[in-house]
Amino acid sequence: MTQIPRSALILGLAGVLPFAWGALTMVSPSAANFAASTLGPRFTGPYVQLFYGAVILSFMSGVLWGFATKAEGGQAATGYGLSVLPALWAFFMTGGGPVSAGTYLIFGFLGLLTLDFAFWRWGLAPEWWMKLRVLLTVLVVACLAVGVLL
Repeated sequence: MTQIPRSALILGLAGVLPFAWGALTMVSPSAANFAASTLGPRFTGPYVQLFYGAVILSFMSGVLWGFATKAEGGQAATGYGLSVLPALWAFFMTGGGPVSAGTYLIFGFLGLLTLDFAFWRWGLAPEWWMKLRVLLTVLVVACLAVGVLL
């Protein structure tokens, strides 16, 4: 398996920052106070994680759609169909309060990892894709778990 390109790794890790910030503001009252007073309350605790998590699941639907464009015939149809699942999951499952929404986002990101694996196995994603996706998924799920378990 090839190495993750540095730019993909840096951008992927940068995409985890809002999840990490949300987790930090849940365990650090001073970080939460700073965020609430300077950025606004929606940039603290689970609120930033839940909104951003829904955005990222939707974004990843677009990534999977892009992978599906490399397929043909039935595999393309299957890929297009599967690619919309993360966005639909985010839309339908992230209401009902921060704990349930966070829990559903965790399951959404784990499901996304399963879809990533399928597209990768079909040869539609780059060779290094799963290395990056496993790393990012572990980090995101860990950050979301802070909100669900606290």
